[in-house]
Amino acid sequence: MAADTLKSTTGASAPGGLRRLLLDNGALTALIVLVIALSALSGDFLTTDNLLNIGVQAAVTAILAFGVTFVIVSAGIDLSVGSVAALSATVLAWSATNHGVPVFLALVLAVATGVAAGLVNGFLIAYGKLPPFIATLAMLSVARGLSLVISGGVPIPFPDSVSHLGDTLGDWLPVPVLVMVLMGVIAAVVLGRTYIGRSMYAIGGNEEAARLSGLRVKRQKLAIYALSGVFAAVAGVVLASRLSSAQPQAADGYELDAIAAVVIGGASLAGGTGKASGTLIGALILAVLRNGLNLLNVSAFWQQVVIGVVIALAVLLDTVRRKAGATPVTAGTGGGNKGRQAATYALAAVVTVAVVGATSLLHGGSASTTPKMGLSLSTLNNPFFVQIRTGAQAEAKKLGVDLTVTDAQNDASQQANQLQNFTTAGQGAIIVNPVDSDAASNSVKAADKARIPVIAVDRGVNKASVDALVASDNVAGGELAAKTLAEKLGGKGRIVVLQGQAGTSAARERAAGFARGLKAYPGIRVVAQQPADFDRTKGLDVMSNLLQAHPDVQGVIAANDEMALGAIKALGSKAGRSVQVVGFDGTPDGLKAVKDGTLYASVAQQPTQLGRIAVDNALRAVQGKKVEPTVKVPVKVVTKDNVAGFSG
Repeated sequence: MAADTLKSTTGASAPGGLRRLLLDNGALTALIVLVIALSALSGDFLTTDNLLNIGVQAAVTAILAFGVTFVIVSAGIDLSVGSVAALSATVLAWSATNHGVPVFLALVLAVATGVAAGLVNGFLIAYGKLPPFIATLAMLSVARGLSLVISGGVPIPFPDSVSHLGDTLGDWLPVPVLVMVLMGVIAAVVLGRTYIGRSMYAIGGNEEAARLSGLRVKRQKLAIYALSGVFAAVAGVVLASRLSSAQPQAADGYELDAIAAVVIGGASLAGGTGKASGTLIGALILAVLRNGLNLLNVSAFWQQVVIGVVIALAVLLDTVRRKAGATPVTAGTGGGNKGRQAATYALAAVVTVAVVGATSLLHGGSASTTPKMGLSLSTLNNPFFVQIRTGAQAEAKKLGVDLTVTDAQNDASQQANQLQNFTTAGQGAIIVNPVDSDAASNSVKAADKARIPVIAVDRGVNKASVDALVASDNVAGGELAAKTLAEKLGGKGRIVVLQGQAGTSAARERAAGFARGLKAYPGIRVVAQQPADFDRTKGLDVMSNLLQAHPDVQGVIAANDEMALGAIKALGSKAGRSVQVVGFDGTPDGLKAVKDGTLYASVAQQPTQLGRIAVDNALRAVQGKKVEPTVKVPVKVVTKDNVAGFSG
């Protein structure tokens, strides 16, 4: 009877065995299906350059996720890794670039920063009895704030010797991929071959039982979160190397991608299961999804929906696997199991290569003669950039151009990925509205090397050559805004300045223009200036707070119309009467407020024209025609007197 039972569990029928194989290797199965599907749908997906791009794009998330794997295996959570990554990179750049600290010592300081953040997390959780969610959420805010304080909200150039981590070896093998593999091996060894790795599984499986068995749980938690901090620091250095600068807002939201990669890779949020190879597969799934959806020209908004669905399905699969009694995804569970895993991976590779090779026949036809272009916008969560997209799409349709639009979501790293995707997909031209002018340089250099024309729109690209810059002058626009408000107030009065998102070039340039313009009016006193992140809700909140301290304010300058509209809401009946508000961008809602009299003026950059002219110049560059290096679209002060004739 016992023999029959054993036979039934180890020698199941073929359909049952296949079902168990799929359940035990759900992430790997999903990755294979994705690769096959995208190879069939896009002829640009299965190229050596694009596959290497996917590796580069997965690197930072994977390194972060390896550290988070330690935490999740031990039934914890770490929401701070993205902010710790940014802080560690900022410490390195600040110490080496601004203060002349030797690069090696600066690297040690960066890693020490990650360790310190992890130890604080571990202490608050183990000894302070705080829930991991709360402790690491607090560290998320603290680390991000310190990054902004140290940098002053401005990206800091990265040391050249460290920036090589973002380069390639032999002009083809990306260093970030090598670092990812190295950190993955370290994570696998820690989980499967060390005392602390076994402790993670014991704590995650049953913390009380682990404690009663003599395990020093509190000390182990300190070490676990410190390890997570080390991996976050390495990820931050790799990310900053890719961008050639330490961005204080870098890796924002990456903690969610890291957690998603771990869960997709088969780890359970309940603890006790998980392994490094599964986490790597999870990170690759996210990178493949984003890369493939970019190549297929799927809306940036729908991309978020798809990725959210994938994460939900991964958690659902974990539930199904547990109910079906699938093999737990743990490390160091015996040589036989490892042999079966190796055989599974080998079989998966063979099947994938065979099927993908067959699908390549689908793309053997003649190439399309329609000009293809890629447009990477810094964000589509702002009406100004939506108008740029609208103008670009209208002009592309008029000229018969196939235009792919992506949304970088104000993330310089994500934009770098998108530009790399455009380059490897063989776009005829690339139009970029940089999140940050310095961070876009390496990606633009890669496009130049591939002989792809690049047009910058609204913001320039530093340390790289573009075929044309189509833009208004943010500094000149800021001066004009300051002059407009000062003259409306008769040259004297108390005003508030609402700044844009710290670390972005637009925020810096417009703030510089405000300051320069106000110098000509000594009677104007700036009583407060605070960032509101180009966001209407934050503009409302910040202005409401400032009114408590400065109820007699007479004017407001906002770095965009969205913040200005938030300020108007906070001012209520004062707006347009006792308090004059000047915005920036000339968005539809801003122009409506100008018509209504609540917004005195908006410095309009005519974003629709920016998009239209950018596409026109990109097509000229593709056709080999002469393109002016700088195409200026003049800014215009729109008031109630001239708003009726302004179209944007």
